Amino acid sequence: MQALRYWDYYGMTKTFTDLYDKSLKQEPFSRLYDVITSRENILLAYRMIKSNKGSKTPGTDGKTIADMKTWTEEALVTEVRRKLNHYRPKKVRREWIEKDNGKWRPLGIPCMLDRIIQQSFKQVLEPIAEARFYNHSYGFRPLRSAHHAMARIQQLINLSHFHFVVDIDIKGFFDHINHTLLMKQLWNIGIQDRKVLACIYRMLKAEIDGEGIPTQGVPQGGVLSTLLANIVLNDLDQWVADQWEFFPLSKSYQSKVGERGAKKRSRLKEGYLVRYADDFKILCKDGKAAQKWYHAVRLYLKDRLKLDISPEKSQIVNLRKRESEFLGFTIRADKKGSKRVARTGIKADKKKKIKTEAKRLIRQVKASPSAKNALLFNSFVLGLHNYFKKATKVNLEFSRMAYDLGAYLYNHLRPVGKYGRPAKPPPVYKKFYHSSCKTFKIDEVYLFPLSDVQTDNAMGFKQTMTPFTEAGRETIHQKLRPDIRREIGRLMTSTLPNRSVEYMDNRISRYSMKMGKCEITGVDLSAADVHCHHYIPKSYGGTDKFDNLRILHWKVHQLIHYTNKKMIDELRSRLHLTWSMIIKVNRYRERCHLEPI
Repeated sequence: MQALRYWDYYGMTKTFTDLYDKSLKQEPFSRLYDVITSRENILLAYRMIKSNKGSKTPGTDGKTIADMKTWTEEALVTEVRRKLNHYRPKKVRREWIEKDNGKWRPLGIPCMLDRIIQQSFKQVLEPIAEARFYNHSYGFRPLRSAHHAMARIQQLINLSHFHFVVDIDIKGFFDHINHTLLMKQLWNIGIQDRKVLACIYRMLKAEIDGEGIPTQGVPQGGVLSTLLANIVLNDLDQWVADQWEFFPLSKSYQSKVGERGAKKRSRLKEGYLVRYADDFKILCKDGKAAQKWYHAVRLYLKDRLKLDISPEKSQIVNLRKRESEFLGFTIRADKKGSKRVARTGIKADKKKKIKTEAKRLIRQVKASPSAKNALLFNSFVLGLHNYFKKATKVNLEFSRMAYDLGAYLYNHLRPVGKYGRPAKPPPVYKKFYHSSCKTFKIDEVYLFPLSDVQTDNAMGFKQTMTPFTEAGRETIHQKLRPDIRREIGRLMTSTLPNRSVEYMDNRISRYSMKMGKCEITGVDLSAADVHCHHYIPKSYGGTDKFDNLRILHWKVHQLIHYTNKKMIDELRSRLHLTWSMIIKVNRYRERCHLEPI
């Protein structure tokens, strides 16, 4: 998880851990504004936004992250703090994207500085909210995925025999979130800094270009929106769990789903909720319990959360007789011997959309049989396989789709490619696919075969895996060496006048990637010894991009730029450079238009 390295770069890991720990103890937070507006948190927010693909998408002011590259760190921090003093977000840009069902979803795209501000808030609010969230909500949360939600459903079907599903579709969820209720929910989970709440309220009321000031809802596309949406539905999660899963028992025992259960004669509604964003299911043992849950959840959403359900999309499904749909998958409880097990496939409309997109990419390859277009097709196939390989029927589903597309693929690509079994395929092909499958070779690139995919068992989420605890982080990645982390902290606190945010940010990344070593001599460098050199000087068109920076010992950096022969000879002998090191120095000097030494 790259974000953890960023936390370490900016010294925010301990802060987030402390927030998480205090929230676990149900402590309130009344002084969050200073944490949000701290220099380190703002610079971390810039880094997170910059590394996001959406940073190239402009807001209503037409600016992207590229327009902020020349800002100094101090200018960025000062501007964020100044704007937050009397916060008024700029207009939000409205965009529309097509959904799988052919309808259109509205997106709200804030301006770049507002995105950095929202990210600053999210970083501080997320550990607080994560400590209060329900175990089995999986959407837009750190380290969790749709595959974990599917694994939970399969566990409930296979081990606990929950074969009835309550499917609830909330009508226009993101567009109908009640602002007043949301502010109360933020207060209830411990976010009790009034200045912070006032800023969030103004974010919710940011004017949408061409539509005016919203009275409800959060804009999909906003950095903070997914976290706020999860906070809204966390009330539903906890309420459902309290009805059965967390209901106090006089005699507790362990059930097959690893939760506390109750005996069949209980009058409680037996059911377990699995949620991914606003898409959720409640799994039950029988139809009677499912009926109770359907009406109870509908009333709770209406009365408590001010949300309506879509009656035509909300239903009760007996998985023994019919399929239910979830996150692009189909789910059914099929017979296997004397019991029933979860069988999962791919939704019909999703398969239709896959075939349509595959045909478009095939036509693109035919029109221009280049390696670039072949790689675009491969990226599409690999992405599909990575997502749907958790389906138990994935091989059957993709074999059918490949059969349906077979004639189309062959007829279109026969004139421009060579068909057959791959001979000496590249390592990336061998890593993912079998050489026994016939495929086309386009401009020296073998196309990935659509049918060649096998089921990969969905694994449940380990609740201990959180980035907000030391134990959780240990399981996520091997941390930076302690000495490197310390020196990065020192680099963070150093100030270089008139240097851009991009330069300061990439300097730290480069130092971390090179494990604190000089890129010419290979010696370990402390923060005090580090100089960051532009391989192509800015005076000759060089930039502050990561690939143009080099981490050097300050004396080596001087040697690259010296023009006085006496000083060069003196410094060269003092550094004890080998011949290979001198060759590297001369390569750098050549880029600076200087004579070799």
